[in-house]
Amino acid sequence: MEKKEMLPVLKQIRENSKKRKFKQKLDLIFNLKDIDIKKTEEQIDFFITLPHSCGKKMKVCALVGPELRDEAQKECDSIVIVDDFDKYQRDKKIVRKLADDNDVFIAQANIMPRVAQAFGRVLGPKKKMPNPKAGCIVPPKAQLGPIVAKLQKQVRIAAKTSLTVQILIGNEDMTDDQLAENIITLFNQVVHHLPKEKNNIKDMLLKMTMGAPVSIKI
Repeated sequence: MEKKEMLPVLKQIRENSKKRKFKQKLDLIFNLKDIDIKKTEEQIDFFITLPHSCGKKMKVCALVGPELRDEAQKECDSIVIVDDFDKYQRDKKIVRKLADDNDVFIAQANIMPRVAQAFGRVLGPKKKMPNPKAGCIVPPKAQLGPIVAKLQKQVRIAAKTSLTVQILIGNEDMTDDQLAENIITLFNQVVHHLPKEKNNIKDMLLKMTMGAPVSIKI
């Protein structure tokens, strides 16, 4: 797939969508086929880093020990120090608020058992536990700036309960070139992770929040 193939599709999406009073998002939708997601080995679950942020700032919370306290205070939106974990473990309400206030959680590797005890029962069901696949479990001397920057461009692709996968790739304020580059990167990575590559994709659609889906030729 090349950028020149995507630009007419993006033009059509914009022309078919009325201007709204809010910033509309664009989602790429894959309908998959010939995959048995009841079998764990055939489920799809991975993270990729797009060339461009999708337009939404991801709020990052750090769950760390004293080694990363200063670095986390400088680079992250919020921070919980290990000495305060007991307070969170006793009160689900404050953990829920923390989960609602943040999009992504990173954690210091050597205190992960404590993280699981204090936060797992809330962050787990919300799919916000620090995930090693996303690079969210970090060593005690990590530089958090590059990790936080990468998380701003990262998306998760998962097909565990449905063969339809819908992924945010940007918003209407982004240029067509930026959107096309995000779409192409995402498409190539999805194809790479499928057992039969393109043959596992039934169809692919692009949709603006309030617009009709537009089919993309594979």
